[in-house]
Amino acid sequence: QLQLVESGGGLVQPGGSLRLSCAASGFTSIYYTIGWFRQAPGKEREGVSCISMRDGSTNYADAVKGRCTISRDNAKNSVYLQRNSLHPEDTAIYYCAVTTWKTSIILADFYFWGPGTQVTVSS
Repeated sequence: QLQLVESGGGLVQPGGSLRLSCAASGFTSIYYTIGWFRQAPGKEREGVSCISMRDGSTNYADAVKGRCTISRDNAKNSVYLQRNSLHPEDTAIYYCAVTTWKTSIILADFYFWGPGTQVTVSS
């Protein structure tokens, strides 16, 4: 049974950093990609970044390039999203999801989702 669980969200001040984690279970191979998405209040869900569990290939949305690093730990079946220089506009629920497309951050390509973790950037 597939499962994705996000953690690491919380309240952070503008300019601050945090690291989100996505723990995956139930996968029988490493031929999948984990993506991070976010949904701000009143806005559509959008892609942030993704990483291939097979070879570590990554992709980032233009809005977060330079302020975001994605990484993986295959031994723990986990993916991490390091967010730096956070802005109030980064406030959103952050979700991780899985796809078989190698470096996609297109919403429709992802078929299984975690419940999300809230990130609030505010002073």
